[in-house]
Amino acid sequence: MPDSVLTLQSPRVQRPQRTERLRLAHRPALDGLRAIAVVVVLLFHGGVSWLPGGWLGVDAFFVLSGYLITTLLLAEHERTGRIRLAAFWGRRARRLLPALLAMVTAVTGCAHWLVAPEEQLPLRGDALAALSYVANWRMLDRGDGYAVLTASPSPLQHTWSLALEEQFYLLWPLIAGAALIRWRGRGLLLGTLAAAAASATAMALLHVPGAEPDRAYYGSDTRAFGLLVGCALALVLSAQRYRPVHAAPRRWSPSVLIALGTLAAALLLLDDAGPALYRGGLVAVVLAVAVVIGAAERRPDGPLAAVLSAGPLPALGRVSYELYLWHWPVFLALDAERTGLSGVPLLAARCALTGVLAVATYRLLSRPVRARRWPRTRPVLVTLTALACVAAGSVVLTTPQQPRTTAPTAALPDVRSGVLLSRPGRVPGPLRITIFGDSVANSLAVGLPRLRNATVTNRSLIGCGIARSGPVRNASKIQPPYARCPRWDAYWAAGVRADRPDLALVVLARWEVLDRKLDGRWQHIGESSYDAYLRTELATMIRVLTADGARVVLATAPYNHRYERRDGSVYPEDEPDRMDAWNRMLRETARADPTRVRIVDLGTRLCPGGRYTADVDGIPLRSDGLHLAAPGVRDYVAPWLLPELTSAAD
Repeated sequence: MPDSVLTLQSPRVQRPQRTERLRLAHRPALDGLRAIAVVVVLLFHGGVSWLPGGWLGVDAFFVLSGYLITTLLLAEHERTGRIRLAAFWGRRARRLLPALLAMVTAVTGCAHWLVAPEEQLPLRGDALAALSYVANWRMLDRGDGYAVLTASPSPLQHTWSLALEEQFYLLWPLIAGAALIRWRGRGLLLGTLAAAAASATAMALLHVPGAEPDRAYYGSDTRAFGLLVGCALALVLSAQRYRPVHAAPRRWSPSVLIALGTLAAALLLLDDAGPALYRGGLVAVVLAVAVVIGAAERRPDGPLAAVLSAGPLPALGRVSYELYLWHWPVFLALDAERTGLSGVPLLAARCALTGVLAVATYRLLSRPVRARRWPRTRPVLVTLTALACVAAGSVVLTTPQQPRTTAPTAALPDVRSGVLLSRPGRVPGPLRITIFGDSVANSLAVGLPRLRNATVTNRSLIGCGIARSGPVRNASKIQPPYARCPRWDAYWAAGVRADRPDLALVVLARWEVLDRKLDGRWQHIGESSYDAYLRTELATMIRVLTADGARVVLATAPYNHRYERRDGSVYPEDEPDRMDAWNRMLRETARADPTRVRIVDLGTRLCPGGRYTADVDGIPLRSDGLHLAAPGVRDYVAPWLLPELTSAAD
């Protein structure tokens, strides 16, 4: 991605001369191709709906990097008869590390503002993986805990592609140097093509239709063929000694038109989920990019090179590495919730800030370091020190703030009626409250103050609601149910037997409004068959929780803003209509059984004004758009909720 754009060029232009040495010259056309690649990536991540294949710009970078690095190595080998590995790796470090260190420092420095508290420790691992260039394997497996599996996208998620390229920069000179010594160019070409075919085959075999494609998408083995196709292109052009053909007609060749048509179709039609992509589609894209690069290199005065060299494209391409580095954390930081923008205005704000950061980083940091203007002495020591400092800073800056060690205390208002407290078989003592529900219920339970005249027990099941069928779509990702979730009724029944509560407070605020596969098709709340299923589960829940005579208190659910789409809009599960439908169902359940079931309007308390609210009067209510923040529970929810529970017990 960040390599300087160099090409093969012969000193004379009459006929190819196989005895001529390679000479490297700058090609603005390849800078222009890089600019187009980074722009489509930004548009894709900005939520431009008509560009579902914009992410393929990353694969264009892979082919470019493979081509340019191999060209550099071949030229050095032909010129000197060797490849100086230390010098090569030093050049790569001077180009890549400064901007990466700046970006990682900025992200971890803003961690307490940028990500939820429970996501800061995973971000630490992401930062260390980014610095050690293994981020693609890190993104493949960030852990299996609920907080990790349901977390928002990491601000460093995009470093997976940089990791793949750096792994290539480390290994390919060793492989190419050894192969050139033993087999010369032809043997290296055959080996490169075989390795590319093996990589593409691995992608096809490891992709499982209907499941998340992470293994095929992030794996070094499954994505290496893009880099290797670029390497093969460099070897082919080197062997043929193509030179600029200035006398050639200025017209578009059929192969270039086919390649451009393939790329246009992929950008407009090929999303990142279909099986066709992983079983040949991505290979076709990579080959098309190689055709475009080859055509621009062979005829630098042709129409394709002229288009790619037009206007601001070469200048934009020169800062494409910095643009790519900054765009993802900037796009996550400037979301619709923080800015109040969406659609085109939001995309414009994101791109403007990304451009400012990219240009500043390139001019003030990347270019001076690359030109050796600084550091002037002991560059290896300075590099290692900078890496160590950023790594240590990442550990410190992503340490979650410790909660207060002493929990506050409070008291429930006195229960006026003794009906619940004097029911047959009840052991004398203070009011007993057990909280049931999902992770939102858990965030409420752990934030409540200790009660002097009542006991509160937390029996929530993190990651589980009462809907237990099939997989769900959570922020468009397919997620199977956790192993314990289908048996929620057994867990809750055991909790009732152990606690013998007077009040069973139920908070269910997520899983019932997700798209869920039921009876072989995707359904959601608001559809008659799915609503009937939820009512059946609610009836089961009431039966389980009242088995020992407890009264059930159903808390209405607040509006959520857990994830955003790339354009700033919310996913279907966070649409207010779905939560309104769920709350209506809860109220209907309470009205149908007023003796055993009561309602508390937690949703309205958390969403004054009838919309999602992150904080009230400076008190944070939500930690991540879904779960309740501890200060909000303590200072805003509890003073209202405790009298409501007392009223429900009367």
